[in-house]
Amino acid sequence: MATNITWHPNLSHNERIELRKQKGCTVWLTGLSASGKSTIACALEQSILARGLNSYRLDGDNVRFGLNKDLGFSESDRNENIRRISEVAKLFTDSCCITLTSFISPYKQDRKLARELHEKDNLPFVEVYVDVPVEVAEQRDPKGLYKKAREGIIKEFTGISAPYEAPENPEIHLKNYHGASIEESAEQIIDYLIKHNYIS
Repeated sequence: MATNITWHPNLSHNERIELRKQKGCTVWLTGLSASGKSTIACALEQSILARGLNSYRLDGDNVRFGLNKDLGFSESDRNENIRRISEVAKLFTDSCCITLTSFISPYKQDRKLARELHEKDNLPFVEVYVDVPVEVAEQRDPKGLYKKAREGIIKEFTGISAPYEAPENPEIHLKNYHGASIEESAEQIIDYLIKHNYIS
């Protein structure tokens, strides 16, 4: 780590809340590929924006086109992928944005570090487990990734040849295989954010 750098303080988070008239919060959606994370996050973002609040979605695929395009899918690269996203999400949330992240984020330790990074600065972190059995995700498989993983074309694919460590105590547990619509799943998250006074 560089030693010739200095943190430059600016507005406090509470001052930003007062000026922006909005609180920041990170909503961290985790789950298998094809569980519905990105689709739910899209609906959630639209719902929040429709309320006149600032929100932005950080998507697992999208950030690999830019910020994380130098990373692969080894365990160490996955760790670094989530570390960078955690830092970016924290900055967005500190700016009083409702920050939505939709990443597989398969390892408990990485999600724990993301939470701790937020909590040490008193920034809200809401973990949402989009729970779908691998069999259901594999049946959906809109990108054909499970098929490629089964054929050995994709190595270290979460749920097939690499582990997914499910959250034990997420703030929100969406069982996305019992017929709930995307809108209903998004509203379940909205209800939680309202109940805990993250949005009005």
